[in-house]
Amino acid sequence: MNMNFNFFMNDVVHTARQEIVAAGYAELKTPEEVEQALEKKGTTLVMVNSVCGCAGGIARPAAAHSVHYDARPDQLVTVFAGQDKEATARAREFFTGKAPSSPSFALLKDGELVAMVERHEIEGHDPMQVIQKLQNYFDQFCEEM
Repeated sequence: MNMNFNFFMNDVVHTARQEIVAAGYAELKTPEEVEQALEKKGTTLVMVNSVCGCAGGIARPAAAHSVHYDARPDQLVTVFAGQDKEATARAREFFTGKAPSSPSFALLKDGELVAMVERHEIEGHDPMQVIQKLQNYFDQFCEEM
């Protein structure tokens, strides 16, 4: 039973990774990759990915569709909570004053947190509500592309 569960989870993780990369997000798997990406000038949207149902049913679809908008972040990146633990921990150090939350979205400008959509704002909501919240932040902090 345990071996089947591990195979199942590997499939779930692989699918979750593929979905977010296909949406245009760069995976950050090490603390060094996180530092390099999040310290860049401009705006960066970080999607903290996970294997939970609200990540697959709400957060990843919102991540994919929210960026089809006039104003959008300069950079789209993702870390995977529970999988790339050191990278996720390093990313969370940039989310000043926020408790760990996954799935979640953090919008940074010049390396500083300017907005966050936490799990409680994702779970129990529909993807369109999350898209609208993200796009409102894009209007406030991002340039038109």
